[in-house]
Amino acid sequence: MIEMKVAGIALDAATRSPIVLLRDTEDRRALPIYIGQDQARSIISALENQKPPRPLTHDLMVNLLEEWQLTLDRVIIHSLQDNTFYAVLTVMHGEVKKEMDARPSDAIALALRTNCPIWVMEEVVADASIPVDREADEAERQAFRDFVSSVRPEDFLKRGRLSNQGEG
Repeated sequence: MIEMKVAGIALDAATRSPIVLLRDTEDRRALPIYIGQDQARSIISALENQKPPRPLTHDLMVNLLEEWQLTLDRVIIHSLQDNTFYAVLTVMHGEVKKEMDARPSDAIALALRTNCPIWVMEEVVADASIPVDREADEAERQAFRDFVSSVRPEDFLKRGRLSNQGEG
């Protein structure tokens, strides 16, 4: 899994639909997730530390968690199926851990309000992310190409012989 942070909210140029943008902690990959208008407002208010005069839905959920001494331990965006992201909330009550299905947008809004980490499965990042730092990606690819070009078949044979010497 890869830990990600909310980089912000953007609007799709063609549809004007809100997108929450997650970024990995190394600023190498960004994961855009289309969300609804209400969830976008909720995420923006959490990012800007705005406190409404009365609790809105995500604030109410945080109040419920606190009142019942539950802790949002982490948010996990675990899959992408038919252009839909799926997430779970990992909630702790003492030592008891429960996972609950959630829309990623709601999970992110809650994570921001509780300062819990947002994790994304590597397969999801590989399938749906966009590069942020193309130079670092290219440097990594070049380092791998350099490594592969310098490896010789004998390097594998030597390791094989060394590991077999201790056998019976």
